[in-house]
Amino acid sequence: MNRTSMTLIGAATALATLTGVAALAAPGGEESGAAAAAGRRPVERSTLVCPQPSVSDVAETTYTAFTPKGGQGKGGAELYPAEKADTGGSDDESGKDKDKGDDGKGGKDGKDRDGGKEEPEPKPFAPLRGPGKPVTADSNAPGSAMFGSADGGLAPGWTVQQTTDVAVGAGRGMQGTACTVPDTDFWFPGASTDKARQDYVHLTNPDDSSAVVDLNLYGKKGRVGSETGEGITVPPRSTVPVLLSTLTPEPVTNLGVHVVARAGRVGAQLQAVDEKVGGDWVSSVADPGPGVVLPGIPGDATAVRLVVLAAGENDADLKVRFAGASGQITPAGHETLHVRGGMTTAVDLKDLTKGEAGSLVLSPTEGGSDATPVVAALRVTRGKGKNQETAFIPGTAPLTDRATAADNREKGSKLSLTATGKAVKVRVTASAGSEGGSPVSQTYTVKGKTTKSFEPPRPKGVKGGYAVTVERLSGGQLYASRMLEAKKGKLPAFTVQTLPDDRGKVLVPESGQDLSVLTDGG
Repeated sequence: MNRTSMTLIGAATALATLTGVAALAAPGGEESGAAAAAGRRPVERSTLVCPQPSVSDVAETTYTAFTPKGGQGKGGAELYPAEKADTGGSDDESGKDKDKGDDGKGGKDGKDRDGGKEEPEPKPFAPLRGPGKPVTADSNAPGSAMFGSADGGLAPGWTVQQTTDVAVGAGRGMQGTACTVPDTDFWFPGASTDKARQDYVHLTNPDDSSAVVDLNLYGKKGRVGSETGEGITVPPRSTVPVLLSTLTPEPVTNLGVHVVARAGRVGAQLQAVDEKVGGDWVSSVADPGPGVVLPGIPGDATAVRLVVLAAGENDADLKVRFAGASGQITPAGHETLHVRGGMTTAVDLKDLTKGEAGSLVLSPTEGGSDATPVVAALRVTRGKGKNQETAFIPGTAPLTDRATAADNREKGSKLSLTATGKAVKVRVTASAGSEGGSPVSQTYTVKGKTTKSFEPPRPKGVKGGYAVTVERLSGGQLYASRMLEAKKGKLPAFTVQTLPDDRGKVLVPESGQDLSVLTDGG
C-alpha cells in the first residue's frame, strides 16, 4: 500500500469520526450501499399567496391563518400586501415593470419614488406566533393581494383562508379561497367570458424578480387565439388581475384556462363573478391525469355543470359516477362522456344528487394510466329564482397525509370525505377557537366507494373561528372538501374548498458512511 493511499485512509477515518460521509438515495430512486430513505420530515419553510379580494365597497373579508401542531422548533408566519400592477384593459401600462425597490417584505427600498423621505416598513398581516390556534384578521374595504411565508415550527401545514361576504351587486354572496402555493403551472376549467360573467385571473408574484406568464385559453372548438394573453409581466411582489373577456374575440361560455409561468413563479387564482347568481373563486385543479375526483357536491344543489378539458392531443372517453352515502351510481343519461383532444366539453347534470350529498368520480373507459389526461371542475348552484348562489368544485389531488380548512364558524361547516376504492380511516380535529376553546378530535371510517358528508366536531367552549384538520390514518385513497355556508335571508350563500394534502412533510434521504469516495483507485 503506498503512502498516498495510507494518507487518504487516515484522513477518511478522521473525517468519518467527526461528521460521517453522506451516501444519499434520491426519493423513489435506487439505494446506494446502506443508505435508504429515512422517512418524511416536516418542511422548514412555506410560502403562500392570497389574491386581491372583491373590489366591491360592500364587501367584508376575513382572513384566518392556522398551523397544526407537529412542527419542529419556533418560527413565525406573516403576510404582506402586494402592489397592484394593472393589465388587461386598464389605463396603466400593461404588464410592464414599475420602479420598485426591495426591502424583502413587499415594501420599497426605504425611500419614496421622489428619492426623499424614508417610508416605514410594512406591518405583517395576520401574524401567527404559535401552532394549534388560528388567528383572524378582518378587512371591511377593498384590500390588496397578500403574500408571505412561514418558517420553523409554523411552516408544516401553514394554511390561510380568505373569505369574503358581498352584500349586494354582482358576485353577491360568499366567496372563499385557500391561499395558494406559488408555482409555474395552473389549470382552471369552468371559466367564462359570457356577458353575464366577469372572470379575472389573479397573478401574484411573491419573489424578488419579475415573472413572465402566458394564459392559454381553450373552448369547445379548441385553442382560443389571444396574443394579449402571452408574455404578461408580473413585477416583483406585485399582483396583476387579468380580465378574461379582454382576451377572447367573442364570448365563450365554458372556458379552460392554462396558466404557465415561462420565467419565475406566481400564485394564480380565478375569480368568477356573475351578475345574477353570485360567484366564487375557482381554485386550480390537480395536474392533468386519466381520472378526476370532484368531492363535496351539496345535497340541495339545484344545478350542477361539469366542464372537462382534454389536456392532450387525443380524445378522452370517461365513465361518470356519483359517489353518495351508500355507494356509486351512474347519472341517468350520462353514463359516459366523450371529450375531444385540446377542447372543453360541458354537460349539465340535472337532478344529480336527488337530495343526497356526494362526489363526482370520472375514470377512463379504457387505457388506465395511459389514457388521455384531463382536468375538470364543477359549477354548483343552490337556491332558486332570484335567490341563487354558485360555487366551484375543482378536481383535486388525494389527501395522503393531512389537510386543513382554516375558516370555520359555530355553524355552517360541512366536510365531505370520499373513498374511491378501499375504506379509509380518518381523524378529524377541530382546533381551539381564535378567541378561546379547547380542541376536539374524532375518528371516522369512510366506506369504500362512498362519500361521508357531516358537520365536523366543534371545539369545547369555542369562541371565534376555528380550523378543522383532516388526517388520513389508513386505508385506500381519500378525497376531501369543506363547504362553508351562511344564509343571508333567502340566499343560501356558500363556498367550497377542496382539501388536497398540505405538503407539510417532505421525504428526506438517510445519510450513511461511505469511505470509498475518499480513497484513490490505486
